[in-house]
Amino acid sequence: MIVSALVTFVIVLLILYLIGLLPVDARAKQIARIVVIIIGVVYLLRLLGVY
Repeated sequence: MIVSALVTFVIVLLILYLIGLLPVDARAKQIARIVVIIIGVVYLLRLLGVY
């Protein structure tokens, strides 16, 4: 379970880094970052059995 949570955290960080490299305006990047963070948090909560 801890390994899955760590892998999920690393994947979310990688996606956030790749979003930063996209050649789009800052508003679209901010929305994409928020969406990725929300999805990552929900997945981690489900993995830990909280949600």
